Amino acid sequence: MAELEVEIVAADHFVWSGAASLVKARTSDGEIGVMPGHSPVLAVLAAGELAIVPSNGERFTVQADGGFFSVDKDRVVIVADNAQLDDTATVGNR
Repeated sequence: MAELEVEIVAADHFVWSGAASLVKARTSDGEIGVMPGHSPVLAVLAAGELAIVPSNGERFTVQADGGFFSVDKDRVVIVADNAQLDDTATVGNR
């Protein structure tokens, strides 16, 4: 099964990276959902919640204050001004 390679970083710290089956985010143009095979995208990330469904775990969320969101060849890179995993997140690749 195809997977997304996801990396989330803030301006001054690493947030999360790993394999995922779905990433949802809010951009300046509206919400976007990305699954494996998605066409390339470069967008301005709006402040709000990112939802990640990792390949080996349960859905978790990240609060982001804006930044950039890119998708290319099943690789999603999110560079946020500031971002924090929600307190309830129990994920391995922090």
